[in-house]
Amino acid sequence: MLGIGTLAKKVFGTPNDRKIKATRPLIAQINALEPEFEKLSDEGLIEKTEELRKRALDGTSLDDLLPEAFANVREAAKRALGLRAFDTQLMGGVFLHQGNISEMKTGEGKTLVATFPAYLNALTGKGVHVVTVNEYLAKRDSEWMGKVFAQLGMTTGVIWSGQPDAEKMAAYQSDVTYATNNELGFDYLRDNMKPSLDQVFQKQHNFAIVDEVDSILIDEARTPLIISGPAEDRSDLYVTIDKLIPSLSEEHYEIDEKTRGVTFTEEGNEFLEQQLIAHDLLEEGASLYDPESTTVVHHVNQALRAHKLFQRDKDYIVRDGDVVLIDEFTGRMMAGRRLSEGLHQAIEAKEEVKIQPENTTLASVTFQNYFRLYDKLSGMTGTAMTEAEEFAEIYGLGVVEVPTNRPIARKDEDDQVYRTAMEKYQAMINETKKAHEKGQPVLLGTTSIEKSELLSQLLEKEGIKHNVLNARHHEQEAQIVADAGRLGAVTIATNMAGRGTDIKLGGNVEFKVLEAIAQEPDGDHAAIRARIEEAHAADEEAVKQAGGLFVMASERHESRRIDNQLRGRSGRQGDPGRTVFYLSLEDDLMRIFGSERLDKLLSTLGMKEGEAIIHPWVNKSLERAQAKVEGRNFDMRKNVLKFDDVMNDQRKVIFNQRREIMAAEDLSEIVADMRHEVIDDLLDVHMPAKTYADQWDSEGLQQQVREKLGMDLPVVEWTAEEGVDDEQIRERLVDASDAMMAEKAEAFGPETMRNIEKQVLLQTIDSKWREHLLTLEHLRSVVGFRGYAQRDPLNEYKNESFQLFENMLDSLRETVTQQLALVRPISEEEQRQMLMQMAAQQAEMQKAAAGATAAAAPVEEPAPGFVEDDPSTWGNPSRNDKCPCGSGKKFKHCHGSHA
Repeated sequence: MLGIGTLAKKVFGTPNDRKIKATRPLIAQINALEPEFEKLSDEGLIEKTEELRKRALDGTSLDDLLPEAFANVREAAKRALGLRAFDTQLMGGVFLHQGNISEMKTGEGKTLVATFPAYLNALTGKGVHVVTVNEYLAKRDSEWMGKVFAQLGMTTGVIWSGQPDAEKMAAYQSDVTYATNNELGFDYLRDNMKPSLDQVFQKQHNFAIVDEVDSILIDEARTPLIISGPAEDRSDLYVTIDKLIPSLSEEHYEIDEKTRGVTFTEEGNEFLEQQLIAHDLLEEGASLYDPESTTVVHHVNQALRAHKLFQRDKDYIVRDGDVVLIDEFTGRMMAGRRLSEGLHQAIEAKEEVKIQPENTTLASVTFQNYFRLYDKLSGMTGTAMTEAEEFAEIYGLGVVEVPTNRPIARKDEDDQVYRTAMEKYQAMINETKKAHEKGQPVLLGTTSIEKSELLSQLLEKEGIKHNVLNARHHEQEAQIVADAGRLGAVTIATNMAGRGTDIKLGGNVEFKVLEAIAQEPDGDHAAIRARIEEAHAADEEAVKQAGGLFVMASERHESRRIDNQLRGRSGRQGDPGRTVFYLSLEDDLMRIFGSERLDKLLSTLGMKEGEAIIHPWVNKSLERAQAKVEGRNFDMRKNVLKFDDVMNDQRKVIFNQRREIMAAEDLSEIVADMRHEVIDDLLDVHMPAKTYADQWDSEGLQQQVREKLGMDLPVVEWTAEEGVDDEQIRERLVDASDAMMAEKAEAFGPETMRNIEKQVLLQTIDSKWREHLLTLEHLRSVVGFRGYAQRDPLNEYKNESFQLFENMLDSLRETVTQQLALVRPISEEEQRQMLMQMAAQQAEMQKAAAGATAAAAPVEEPAPGFVEDDPSTWGNPSRNDKCPCGSGKKFKHCHGSHA
């Protein structure tokens, strides 16, 4: 008897069926236009593009232009490549334009499908990005499909790592740009470290079509993109904190050897607070629990771990003044490996060797948050349905299963389960021999390189010639995959291999045609294709007679999607084919699934060595186990994203602010507002509301006005005047500071002053944002412990990171005001030195942004007029400013410590 759900589907059709049905009238419209577009000359196709572009810019919706645009692309592809798009390819293009994921089986021509929505959306002049998994495919697809866009009068660009800036800028300005997900993400981060708008590559994020969308938006989205550079040298901080640890007694901390964890007790925290205040690492009255204390607390925790958990000559050795880690499993030294988050530096401080600087995050973004910047996003893959929930929840993308051009004739057999891995491999080799003898091409899928090599050795013993695929050379990989469908071919591939190129029976015609055209560029392309297709037809028929491509998998992956990808290599475009999974009780998934029960069952059944259990129930049970693992992985990715979303809101604010500053002609109003807010803050601290004049801290205010506003004003005398109130003091300070800045603007000239304001603002935002990122990293590493106190770590992170962000903005206002107050016209010699210094700093930033390993920042020149033994020549730096001697250290840790 049919269930209610099944019955409803029979009557109403599935939601997927209804979406397919809704596109049929559109496809009929496009097909009806074909004769009309066939009559157009080559120039006529380009004229049609201009007409459609004008209509799009005049306000006609892209949906209304779709039939004509798709008809134009189909005709251009026929002329440029000799390929006429199937109706199912047009259907896939419609779903992409609507902002969905088109799930299209392997061999259905996804590369061509992307040209339809790319062309339609590029008519607006806002650019379209087509995203691929590697640079080889980006270059190949841009050259191949670039012919179609050229036929239509549109430009195509391609992005790759290490590309000269001028080329990259031109590529981004093309109508359609092909690029990898990594390079797009890194360019976005680099753009937000640029000093001016004319150097920015990605002007807008209009529409992205992501090929292999499951790989990019799910598999690769586990780790964020990070640009890092050398951190400010904080050797003094590590050394000072290190000296505190030996003074701790046993009641100050608890060690958990099982988890290799160590935590401070309440007594320890109280003792630490006193010590940190005494050593000037915490402000008087501050607590370890304040958000501002996160970084210091993090480093104290790392110092405690270095002393109590890491033992010399067991966990590490000191060799030639370096701390070298020891692998706990092999006992070997791990030269070059370093512990992260300041732990290695804490051990170096403990051992009193030279402390190497940490790397600091200059900018970071997750793929989830990068791709959500696009106004419209879509994707293509052969396997997305199993992750439909994640695509919908994280990216707002629907998944539509596009029907195949021809019915699938592939035979998917039930899994075969053996007791041991060697029995399984032997069964695969025996089956490969049988297929090879009759000329049937075989693809052996494995989950790791080691297993590929083991199968390769077994095939060599049997004298079977074969190819082994790995990820080292994408171009070589594509060539091997293209040949994997030849008569009698045997290919071993890891799961990640073979993407982007079809396995076609008898070999890949497109590869042969491209090779032939490359040799005869001026030849008749249609004639070359006809010649090669004729020679290929006999080979293809022979392979079909042998049964088509036979895919054997050596185990199930923890994700059903990866298994489906491997299966989909066989039976493309209605070809015959066969797939089977060979499993053993020693496989990872089988162990998780509970192989002990199965092992007992197999023993009870009296199974002999080399025999397999084959039953549909085994398949169903394994798929349930896979679904559970997929759900767990989704939850983990969701949790990482929740934390990144908090930072992403702040990132967007800072990056947008940066762009507005770069675009603005005159920032004097913003700078003046910042200065006035700093004055308000100073008055709130030193002359609080509803207090009497004798309670005011007039001397403190006068000192702060000198430090923060660069003005020596008689504030103490003002406050002593009869009847003066805080509002009058505020007016005097505002008027005096405005007058001082107006004088500076006159001395420098308005244009120079505007430029100085812009550069000071940008540099301060960048340095404050980097410090903030580091503090957030430290907060993220310690906030998990709040769970033990029944507090939600995510809420704690949200609240504290928001407070830290507000503090950062306050600090930004202060620093900008202070730096502009200290600016003065300088001599030509001073100007030359300053420009050299700025050029060196800018080069350092660009080097890090380009992904190079940046060296430690050079020691700076002393401030003009600085005399070591004469404090009157040092200016008035605040405690946290860089020391005027040029050491690069903070004033309080350098000359200020003995001033």
